[in-house]
Amino acid sequence: MNDIVPCGRFRADALEVIVFGDRRTMGTAAAADCAEAIRDVLVRQEICRMVFAAAPSQDELLSGLVGAGGIDWARVHAFHMDEYLGLVSDAPQRFGIYLRDRFFGLLPFGSVDYLNSGWLSGPEEAVRYAALLAEAPIDIVCLGVGENGHIAFNDPEVADFDDPLAVKEVSLDRECRRQQVHDGCFPDFDAVPEKALTLTIPTLMAGKRLFCVVPGSRKAEAVRKMLTGPIAVACPASVLRRHGNCFLYLDADSAGRLR
Repeated sequence: MNDIVPCGRFRADALEVIVFGDRRTMGTAAAADCAEAIRDVLVRQEICRMVFAAAPSQDELLSGLVGAGGIDWARVHAFHMDEYLGLVSDAPQRFGIYLRDRFFGLLPFGSVDYLNSGWLSGPEEAVRYAALLAEAPIDIVCLGVGENGHIAFNDPEVADFDDPLAVKEVSLDRECRRQQVHDGCFPDFDAVPEKALTLTIPTLMAGKRLFCVVPGSRKAEAVRKMLTGPIAVACPASVLRRHGNCFLYLDADSAGRLR
């Protein structure tokens, strides 16, 4: 792990929680740890398969990975974990475009597989993408947590810890849609799509190593429920407490209700 000293460190069941004083330091530490994990995978095998979240909360992690040294990105195969349905193919809010502009397009990845929600129906694209994911195990997942406790677009109403599907079409709940406005991605609530494609919770949990980055005071209540409440779909992120190799990175704001 990196040599940045955190403000606090503890376990919530199997989940390791690491708290930093500010968002920048949190993101720098998460990126350093994730880069070390990528290098470790590439020492042991030819290809590292990774899944990435697309959100402003992940910006420090992504920028830190762009600057990381000693990684043969040509041996990294990338996926992303969710995508809106109903947006035009070049809409800047599309998560694939968000990641392309800030991350995927800045590094020589061996391959990047995008959720192509603009040209296939949701269920058909879910099947196609699930087949790509199933070709080999996922080594690393980089994810966040929503204001309603979601991971990817598994909102409480649609989350299923035993979901039989790997990728599915979902309806977004009101809190999730409001978050997209809070994040500055859409001008108002009505502009946010009502449906999306998402990797399901079992797909995310099947990743060998998970790096979860959650900054900001708007996430503080979700973090509190995630770490101190029951492990239940009412707070989907609580399931991360069952993963034996997941690291949760918080800043002082997101950890503010744990005191």
